Amino acid sequence: QARLVESGGGLVQPGESLRLSCAASGIMFRGHIMGWYRQAPGKQRELVADITNSGGTNYADSVKGRFTISSDNRKNTLYLQMNSLKPEDTAVYYCNGKGPGYSYWGQGTQVTVSS
Repeated sequence: QARLVESGGGLVQPGESLRLSCAASGIMFRGHIMGWYRQAPGKQRELVADITNSGGTNYADSVKGRFTISSDNRKNTLYLQMNSLKPEDTAVYYCNGKGPGYSYWGQGTQVTVSS
């Protein structure tokens, strides 16, 4: 029943920005850690950023100072503001909701950073 749908990906030049959105249904943010992951060609999927149950956030070292994760619990929507994008940010970005012993995944949205 749980469904996560990402949107907002696209093609941008280095230094530009994108804002990703993840609309959730069939899952309540309460009791879940919401996060963004990405998978680049030839690489394993990695954590980009997440929001803990305590309201705290953490980021991969490669995106600190450039990306910001946020959530709107009333709308059940997760966001990732991506600034100062670099070619190495190119990947498929996935929304994730992590509960006690399980996770839900979206289908992914492509982000390509190239001049």
